Amino acid sequence: MDILRVFNNNVVLVRDGSEEVIITGRGIGFQAKPGQHVDESRVGRKFIPADGRDPDHVATMLAGIPPEIVILVADALVECGIAKSNGSSVKGSALNPILTVALADHVVGALNRLKSGTPVEYPLIAEVKTLYPDEYSQATALLSYLNAHLDNALPGAEAVAFALHLVNAGFSTGDLSYTYQMTGVIQQIVKIIENEFAISVDQSTVSIGRFITHLRYLFVRSYQNKQLTNEPLAISKAIQDSYPDEYKCARTIASLLELRLNGPITDDEVAYLTLHIARVRKQAAQEAEGKGSAEKPAGP
Repeated sequence: MDILRVFNNNVVLVRDGSEEVIITGRGIGFQAKPGQHVDESRVGRKFIPADGRDPDHVATMLAGIPPEIVILVADALVECGIAKSNGSSVKGSALNPILTVALADHVVGALNRLKSGTPVEYPLIAEVKTLYPDEYSQATALLSYLNAHLDNALPGAEAVAFALHLVNAGFSTGDLSYTYQMTGVIQQIVKIIENEFAISVDQSTVSIGRFITHLRYLFVRSYQNKQLTNEPLAISKAIQDSYPDEYKCARTIASLLELRLNGPITDDEVAYLTLHIARVRKQAAQEAEGKGSAEKPAGP
């Protein structure tokens, strides 16, 4: 590996084969110059920018965070099974170093706020636990690992912020605003379904869980301009004819998404929304019927 640019004593940009790679390690950039070879025994972590990310920009962000926090967060991602370790590289966070940068920067900010006596409240805790149970579980493990090395400095509520960062990694962006928007829109969509069919949706059921997962991937596809477009017209028409009420509801939701996402929703996406709405409606009806049967008084 040959040095391309030195950002500080702990962060350098190198050429590793045909790739430009960011490496961190205590003192790895001290008195180093472009063109020099890197002592690989001193490499702490290797980050490989993806999705067209500018390596210089990513390295600049890494250089602005204390190296011990970057290393701690990278280790936590590996130990909690969120990223996979491969020698000195962190696959997952290395393929998307924005996640490591975002989490490390958040940890630094949280520690600084606690020192100044200004903790942050996270009002989305109920929504995060319901909509993103897997990420929340990973986030609590991440928080436990970090606190084991930070003298339990971080409060439990930080798991909410960590979970949102993990969800946000699916959009390959360091800006949480899109994830906050997605969370609010999903809740709004669930409310539309409840009002349209006069049902109460249990968000712990399999059908709503699959629907929320589908919505999350729809957000990702919309963000990446890769919405579904390949279903034959006959299939979409058959779905529309089989579930007219659900299709009408899906069209309402699609109109909302077009406003919130500032772009069109394809007919194929509407068709899949229709199928999920039908499943959610059916399960809600079955649960309501089951509760009604259970509440009936026993016969003589």
